Amino acid sequence: MCRNIKPLFNYAPPATDEEVRAAALQFVRKISGSTKPSKANEVAFEQAVEDVAAIARTLVDSLVTSAPPKDREVEAAKARERNRRRFG
Repeated sequence: MCRNIKPLFNYAPPATDEEVRAAALQFVRKISGSTKPSKANEVAFEQAVEDVAAIARTLVDSLVTSAPPKDREVEAAKARERNRRRFG
């Protein structure tokens, strides 16, 4: 599951709240061992996703670098090429 979490820092345009929440959801799914919680755990699961997303947003917004931002389209093209070479 965690392979789906993508780096969110230093991209142009910056990561959206939806991207941060998606990464938080993948993280909570991984550590809970569940992709869909039971009704008994649903509230705790959703609260964890919201908490992790808020902390991740704070982290991404607080980080600094002197490197120029990476272009999302260029990085996506590189990933597609790596995938093509790996899986044919």
